[in-house]
Amino acid sequence: MILPAVRDPRLVTVRRGGSLTDEDHHLLALWAADCAEHVLPLFESERPTDRRPRHAIEAVRAWTRGEVAMMESRATGGHAMGAARDLSGSARHAAYAAGQAACVPHVAEHDLGAAAYAIKAVRATARGDDGIALGRLELAWQRERLPAPVRQLVLEDMARRDDICWSVFGA
Repeated sequence: MILPAVRDPRLVTVRRGGSLTDEDHHLLALWAADCAEHVLPLFESERPTDRRPRHAIEAVRAWTRGEVAMMESRATGGHAMGAARDLSGSARHAAYAAGQAACVPHVAEHDLGAAAYAIKAVRATARGDDGIALGRLELAWQRERLPAPVRQLVLEDMARRDDICWSVFGA
């Protein structure tokens, strides 16, 4: 569970009664796609012919350009998560990261799902405390890529939802 029981209106689009602009929604989606793509090789090394997670990342980027509808991007997210079903470890988490990224057009708060699963994917490549250290490096990589207009919003949301995102943002 990565979505909060109470939604932050800053992460709800203007059309749905919140204050999130289309421009900022697109920035969140692109950042989530970057987070997922960064760990995608962990999935593709196990399933090199399964393009569902890669297609999901491509779809969310296409959504930001107005080339696909929100529902199409969301559907590719479901397919990417389906690719994870019979996997475990880093490959599974990487596929989920892609799926979460593709769902950002539908619910902007899936951005942290992509980031959290990417951190879990990296952590799963190591043993013991090495996983925590790798997770911290991944989090630093993600934070460096946060677009300035949404940076503070995402950082605040990381702190707010850390407990429901497996505490990966505060580690």
